[in-house]
Amino acid sequence: MTKTRIILDTDPGADDALTILLMLASPEISLEGITTVHGNVPLEKTTRNALALLEFFDRKDIPVARGCSLPLIKAPHVENDNVHGTSGLGRTNLPEPTLQPVAAHAVDYLIQRFLAEPKELTLFAIGPLTNVALAIRQEPKFAEAIKEMVIMGGAIRSGGNMTPLAEFNIYEDPHAAHVVFNAGIPITLVPLDATYQCLLSSADVERLNRIDSPIPKFIRDVTADYMEFYLKYEGFSGCALHDPLTLAAIIAPQLLTLESHYVNVDISGGVSEGKTYADFMKVTKRPANMRVALDVKGREFVELFLERIEKFCAANAPTR
Repeated sequence: MTKTRIILDTDPGADDALTILLMLASPEISLEGITTVHGNVPLEKTTRNALALLEFFDRKDIPVARGCSLPLIKAPHVENDNVHGTSGLGRTNLPEPTLQPVAAHAVDYLIQRFLAEPKELTLFAIGPLTNVALAIRQEPKFAEAIKEMVIMGGAIRSGGNMTPLAEFNIYEDPHAAHVVFNAGIPITLVPLDATYQCLLSSADVERLNRIDSPIPKFIRDVTADYMEFYLKYEGFSGCALHDPLTLAAIIAPQLLTLESHYVNVDISGGVSEGKTYADFMKVTKRPANMRVALDVKGREFVELFLERIEKFCAANAPTR
């Protein structure tokens, strides 16, 4: 099997943590590096979380590069502990990592890695796009060197989860998203239209916790505050697998309904700041710049997620 070689740009985050776990549990994927960015929690915490997760999952071989702590232009997000917990990893209590980030800044790391192997690496971005936008601006050849980019972000026909119109990752740095969307990179966008159909229930988590492994307990703890938030505001006993669904683009594309459209981001300010929009009627006459997941077989993806985790736990069963 030829594996898809991935660099992950992320802001862990409960669902980011589940994405890293699913990448490690998927034989189609080779996770070769992580860059961290501000987002769900401040940069210090997202970087610490990435390092701690790799130690917990026994993958100390994967390098982590520390990235941008602020958006390009807009005011930074006021920290909110309600969704992902104070640490960003819910109610987990992972030890302080012994791993350290690489010396290079994430922007430089991205440029170095992709220019060293043009068209060989896929970039997954599941947080604000600040690092990627700066890499594009700093090195003109960077965008050309990316084989493909998969982004969790946006709300096309769906409402937003940060404002009535805007999704969190795009809203946190809309100017960065505008740069990335218009850079000529082959992009697959996975917006809220699809991710809100992939709901991990509390019953699913309890199903996993019948396995004798520390991984299911971690999943229960990392999603605890996340699920509490969903119960309070959405009335659902569970949480959406926003970031993990990006992996369907590689491991289960048949589950996604993908359409090619011209998609951009509103950076004009006002009530629509950070809104992603698609030119469905072709009124701009601009060519499609990405594939967009507008629908998904949501429950089938959740089952795939559960099966991958069950197999991963079996392959990494605790020794007695």
